[in-house]
Amino acid sequence: MVSHKEFVGAGKQPGLQVWRIENLDLKPIPKALHGSFYTGDAYLLLFTTSAPSYNIHMWIGDVCSQDESGAAAIFSTQLDDFLGGGPVQYRELQNCESNTFVGYFKSGIKYQKGGVASGFKQVVTNDMNVKRLLHIKGRRAIRATEVDMSWSSFNKGDCFIVDLGKDIYLWCGSECNRFEKLKAAEVGINIRDNERNGRAKVHMVEEGEEPAAITEALGPKPTIASSTVDDDKVDISNKNKGALYMISDASGSLKVSVVAQRSPFKQAMLSPEECYILDIGVDKNIFVWKGPKANATERKAAMSTGQMFIKDKGYSEKTQIQVLPAGGETTMFKQFFCDWKDKDETTGPSKAYTIGRIAKVEQVPFDASTLHSNKSMAAQHGMVDDGKGQVKIWRVEGGEKVPVDPSSYGHFYGGDCYLILYSYSLGGRERHIIYTWQGLKCTQDELAASAFITVKLDDSMGGSPVQVRVTQGQEPPHLMSLFQGKPMIIHSGGTTRKGGQSETAKIRLFHIRQSSSCATRAVEVEVSASNLNTNDVFVLKSSKDLFVWRGVGAGDEEMQAANHVGLFLGGNSIQVSEGKEPGDFWSVLGGKKDYQTSKTLQNVVKPPRLFGCSNKTGRLIVEEVPGDFTQSDLATDDVMLLDTWDQIYLWVGNEANAEERTGAPKIAKEYVDSDPSGRSGLPITTIKQEAEPPTFTGWFQAWDFKMWESDPFDRMRDRF
Repeated sequence: MVSHKEFVGAGKQPGLQVWRIENLDLKPIPKALHGSFYTGDAYLLLFTTSAPSYNIHMWIGDVCSQDESGAAAIFSTQLDDFLGGGPVQYRELQNCESNTFVGYFKSGIKYQKGGVASGFKQVVTNDMNVKRLLHIKGRRAIRATEVDMSWSSFNKGDCFIVDLGKDIYLWCGSECNRFEKLKAAEVGINIRDNERNGRAKVHMVEEGEEPAAITEALGPKPTIASSTVDDDKVDISNKNKGALYMISDASGSLKVSVVAQRSPFKQAMLSPEECYILDIGVDKNIFVWKGPKANATERKAAMSTGQMFIKDKGYSEKTQIQVLPAGGETTMFKQFFCDWKDKDETTGPSKAYTIGRIAKVEQVPFDASTLHSNKSMAAQHGMVDDGKGQVKIWRVEGGEKVPVDPSSYGHFYGGDCYLILYSYSLGGRERHIIYTWQGLKCTQDELAASAFITVKLDDSMGGSPVQVRVTQGQEPPHLMSLFQGKPMIIHSGGTTRKGGQSETAKIRLFHIRQSSSCATRAVEVEVSASNLNTNDVFVLKSSKDLFVWRGVGAGDEEMQAANHVGLFLGGNSIQVSEGKEPGDFWSVLGGKKDYQTSKTLQNVVKPPRLFGCSNKTGRLIVEEVPGDFTQSDLATDDVMLLDTWDQIYLWVGNEANAEERTGAPKIAKEYVDSDPSGRSGLPITTIKQEAEPPTFTGWFQAWDFKMWESDPFDRMRDRF
């Protein structure tokens, strides 16, 4: 194993380490200058989590030499080797960096002209003789690129930083919006605090109000060009259907063969003896997966194989490559597999809940009594409270809402649509949630009417309720908890309308499962032994018998729920334990079949992802917020989409325009339907700014309810 003196301290502490390639050697970059890159250079970065787990990034500037990028690749492989082959490796190219990379630099990345070869030393701190112009681009991933120090570099739609050493001027074009100004101000403050050690002054300058210092530096001001539209924005609404290839060097030279032409894939397609390429070149992205038992040559050549693959396919040179060891797969990779299970996934009935965002995490069980004090638990279990507030239910009928008899609350029929209004108090204020439940067998007219009636009800309550659209079979835990101790019972078809009931089937099978928040649901499923599951309880009703089947992993609460279902269906129940079934039981089910006996069926915890939906460029685009997001990433002039894996939240900013408001729900639906892992029909919850429930705020650390009472811009000015 080749070692380098710089590797000795590598990965010893959590955080980021950065080296520049100088004369084909590694030169460490001081922390204050992290995030600044010369476009003529190559860099090596190592990010270490507290787990520990590692990310290695090699960053290549636009005008970097072949020798330097080659050296970066060699050092990247050596560092990976030094850390035992466990890190995830990324190839990063200027202006096309991965979200993971951009996430390390929340106040932006700066690109500077020059590099080692042209005699540029890395920027020094406290240099008061600087004269440069930085062009700020981006609403989520912020990039500041050094451009020619001339008025011809300016346009009305962007922000620019005129950096004169002692004074840092933030120039904002007349067509740029507030959120972009806020982000540009963060870059200015970052230069002052890190590059100048706090010894410079930041000034805000509106177009047309330039002080003498700017005209002295740039000359007399001509007419400024209008804003430019970004056409290279890729819509990342997850349409990236991938292809899977196997790499082998059996013949002495590396060969690539197709395993599957499109996602979703099955995890079993990845053999531990091989290496694979997951190709989403349409999205300028490929993954190389290293099997734990693949031979050393294949594993070491993973990055260069990826580069060869890009060349052979004729993909853009800007295509990102991620090299993943088995066990170190990223969420972005795992989402292409419909059945991905991590090695140490939970076996109990409770969905794991994570504190922090990386690797081995503490898991906290659900406890209803701490819902109000523990916001992040409320969010991870999808519970605003314990469900003991007021409930009103209507059925959609003939384009109107008709009250449902309270005695049948909790029963939902697949041929109907329902509106459930839930009212509760939080922080001394009454709050409301409208659940719109849509049966899988209801008519197109009822679907349309249910959406229309929901909007009418929302308007009649002043627009403050949270709206949640629920598809049959995808009920969120909170909705299931509204029936206090009784299970929510979902009938596969039929309706509660007078005279509208369809004939119920002669044999019926109900699947009973408790959610992580202790609410239980009984869902009618197809009568077949293949639907049984060792973790759950099932109720089987025929014309003469009522069986209650208990799986080995099922709990007492699920048995109690089964008794409720039994009472509703009628008849004396016969208790059946898994493994001791009488012959009659199997014959009613239509014979024995294989069913799910694995105990590790629980949901894996996926880190939440936040996207902005904006049409500021003239067309509606979706862009992910890189890194750990915070409340200030919610752009008040946009609609934001928060994906927590089993729920989608749409947050509507007060200043979002009409096209964003109407377009975002369509995007949310497309986002889920086009998900490469094949999830669909998830609940989509719409939330208005300043009426956020704890199920939403708990995903953000230290949520501040007063944040928008004062202008964020004034708060930013206070930091100048």
